Amino acid sequence: MSKHPTIGDTLEQTVARYPENDAIVYPHRNQTWTYEEFNQRVNQLANSMTRLGVEKGDRVATVLYNGSEIALTVYACAKIGAVFTPLNFRLPAGEIEYIVNDAEATMLIYESATQDAVETARPELDSVEEYVFIDDGVPSETRDFYSLLDSGSPERPDVVVEEDDVYAFIYTSGTTGRPKGVVHEHRDMVEHSLLVIAEMNITRDDVGLSILPLYHCAELHAMLFTRVHRGATNVIHHEFEPQAALEAIEEHGVTVFFAAPTAWHALAQTAAEADVDVGSLERGLYGAAPMPEEVLNMAMEHLCEDYVQAYGMTEIGPCGVFQRPEDQISKQGCAGLPALNHEVRVVEPNAPPDEEVAQGDVGEIIIAGPCTMREYWNRPDATAASLRETGGTEWYYSGDIGYFDDDGYLYHVDRKDDMIVSGGENIYPAEVENVLFAHESVDEAAVLGESDEEWGERVVAYIVGEEEATAETLDEFIRESDQLADFKRPRAYYFVDSLPKNPSGKIQKFKLRSADSGGKSESIGT
Repeated sequence: MSKHPTIGDTLEQTVARYPENDAIVYPHRNQTWTYEEFNQRVNQLANSMTRLGVEKGDRVATVLYNGSEIALTVYACAKIGAVFTPLNFRLPAGEIEYIVNDAEATMLIYESATQDAVETARPELDSVEEYVFIDDGVPSETRDFYSLLDSGSPERPDVVVEEDDVYAFIYTSGTTGRPKGVVHEHRDMVEHSLLVIAEMNITRDDVGLSILPLYHCAELHAMLFTRVHRGATNVIHHEFEPQAALEAIEEHGVTVFFAAPTAWHALAQTAAEADVDVGSLERGLYGAAPMPEEVLNMAMEHLCEDYVQAYGMTEIGPCGVFQRPEDQISKQGCAGLPALNHEVRVVEPNAPPDEEVAQGDVGEIIIAGPCTMREYWNRPDATAASLRETGGTEWYYSGDIGYFDDDGYLYHVDRKDDMIVSGGENIYPAEVENVLFAHESVDEAAVLGESDEEWGERVVAYIVGEEEATAETLDEFIRESDQLADFKRPRAYYFVDSLPKNPSGKIQKFKLRSADSGGKSESIGT
């Protein structure tokens, strides 16, 4: 082991401490493995991958739903220095083609649920030498995952992996366009695991539940890695279904897990009607967006009382700021305080780190910490725009707009790129969305700027809601709320059945800008 442990080392250390603790519980395949058994299977897969020619630095792509297979793959890659490259299982063939070719992956692991998209993309995947399938009915010229697993040696692979070796390419979810490959090193994620263990008080006695995608850094880095690092148990569900998740809490004594606010909402609504005992649940982690107060209250009533919000992005691990349980009510809507070993500043957009704005003023959020990415793969211009070193400290320029309140708590206002300039005035969509969301007939809202000859841009809102939500009723609601200046009011409403989102629940506004509204439009007077 090098001076600092690698991701593979953290698993080995846990095996040495708690070999008989349950590591993986995967009901979909009736699998339950202790840490000793899980580690042996990781080694078997790693050695089989090496036998097939996967070398240190090679990229191994996955297009998988949640399962023991993705957990085995990420740790097998870590043991041999291969670069884990997980893809969103919802991607169509064209996007699979783009990411796999961009990463130059040499192995691709997939399943029956993603087979159609992968097979459609397959003729265009220039770098892939080995295809591996985890289910029955293995396609031609494709290897069987479990045959590889069974045939490998259970001994630790004889590969030297260092703390500064690349662990993964995690592709951004594309809220603004084409995904970028975020390059993370082993030490980045070991440091990240330690800070989440501290913030969430993860112990060997915890039982976690993975219901959101393990290809996403929030579930993978903030939950799976931390629980393996501490020797806790990981119950993995193939995909999210609220009733099944609640039953898993009761059956396995789940104590902690991560979910986006939308998933917490669905769980709380289901728990209010379900005859399920969720008393084991002690604390929950959420991210991607603040928890609306009404959702937080419902979750606290029907699930558990303690919640932690993590703010960040793939490029920093993703957790760089935490809102602790004691602040959930008193600081509702804020992102929180900087994570351990992290510094956060708010500066004028693109300004140097020492040009901080006054407390209470909005600016760009920049973050420095030990979990920051090395670079964007094959994107030197994007890397130079996002990572800037000053006085020996490297700062990540997030593109997020926010401010600090008088107590030093960070508030995330919006994306810099989403800011609307109407008649020379800066308008942040999130503040308009927050007012709209308070209307009882509005389920979801997305606000953005639309080109306007007179004002440059006008504010428009995309609404998912009940029949009672009309342009007139919403405009009247905003006027009476006294929460928005008149120039920030939407001048048009598009009523749609759904909003495009990435897997972490963030609305993809670039898709709204580039596509027809998809629903009826109602304009209002100025």
